Amino acid sequence: MTHRVVIVGGGFGGLYAARGLKSAAVSVTLVDRRNFHLFQPLLYQVATGALSPGEIAQPLRSILRGQRNADIFLAEAIGLDPGRRCVLTSDGGEIPYDTLIVATGARHAYFGHDEWSKDAPGLKTIEDATEMRRRVLIAFEAAEREADPERRRAWMTFVVVGGGPTGAELAGALGEISNDTLKKDFHRIRPPDSRIILVEALDRIMTAYPDGLSAKAQRQLERLGVEVRTSTKVVGIDGDGVNLEHGGVTERLPARTVLWAAGVQASSFGRMTAEAVGADQDRAGRLIVMPDLSLPGHSEILVIGDLAAAKQANGKPVPGVAPAAIQEGRYVARAITERLDGKTPAAFRYGDKGNLATLGRAKAVADLGRFRRFSGFIAWVMWLAVHIWFLIGFQNRLLVIIRWGWSFVTRGRGTRLIPGSPLLPPIREPDDPSR
Repeated sequence: MTHRVVIVGGGFGGLYAARGLKSAAVSVTLVDRRNFHLFQPLLYQVATGALSPGEIAQPLRSILRGQRNADIFLAEAIGLDPGRRCVLTSDGGEIPYDTLIVATGARHAYFGHDEWSKDAPGLKTIEDATEMRRRVLIAFEAAEREADPERRRAWMTFVVVGGGPTGAELAGALGEISNDTLKKDFHRIRPPDSRIILVEALDRIMTAYPDGLSAKAQRQLERLGVEVRTSTKVVGIDGDGVNLEHGGVTERLPARTVLWAAGVQASSFGRMTAEAVGADQDRAGRLIVMPDLSLPGHSEILVIGDLAAAKQANGKPVPGVAPAAIQEGRYVARAITERLDGKTPAAFRYGDKGNLATLGRAKAVADLGRFRRFSGFIAWVMWLAVHIWFLIGFQNRLLVIIRWGWSFVTRGRGTRLIPGSPLLPPIREPDDPSR
């Protein structure tokens, strides 16, 4: 009987595991509740109108169409029976496995305040990105019509919570939108007068980067008009603004648009897996794995990507970034093949290729090692090249190159539609256009 490998999750880890098993004597079943692979590092560009969803996503069937040993199941995994070795799906089905790869990623974490989610959307899915775009664009439309100066200022105040790469990239993109993209689109407001505030609880932003690059990133954001507030905690969020705490003093900040980029926690299927097999989890809900990325006592279950609490050779945790998930996906594919050949796989070793983050037009930081740290235009070109390289599909690469080239020349953003509901902003005191 052919060895059955079931992969739950079509993100970076799951997809690269499936592709790595292309020539193996196994049957592969990739299970995902979405029919596409999403390039999450560029989601913020969808949220800010630089790209459209179809340019950073590719159907899973299209990606794996030439892989004869791979099946795609559009289904939601809701449980696990480790005794019978099968994955349970929401439609009542069961998918048996000999080896299971769990790669379901992470979701937003609001640190015990899930009620904030309705007023501060996060950024993990295409729906999240289009909702962010709707809120950002509709805020300018509301400010154009709002007669009361205080309410107009609140509409033109944007708060980004979380000073990591996602938060910094979002804040930088908002600065570009205000200063360049929408600069001449409105007649009753001045988009460059927008107030963009990046809030970080730690003493500096971009803490995964060295102090020097972190400081350079902050200066680049400030040149875009972003107000960076470090050592500042969010203690409350509602539809009219946020409450911030700094040095024991609480401040109320009126703001109609709050974007969340502060934390993540393991997916719900990860929690179900842990409960089913009695696996330990860390504070973020990630599953603690063995050196070969398997679960203790269950060598047939491998956990990769953002869901895995794996350790590097130096004892530090493997970061929850796309390159790490890709390496883990490739590793487990090799490990499964070696096991079937009667070999014992070596422990997973993460190869840190460095960190890149873009903060705006020709603004970026790159940490590629102690003596290879860059900022500005060079780092921005490197960021462009790396993201094009890892983007799935030739058509998507070509479209994104064209989009970015056009945006660079025109300083524009081509995808500025307002989707979702409500379509119209809640104007309390409409301005009189005759004034």
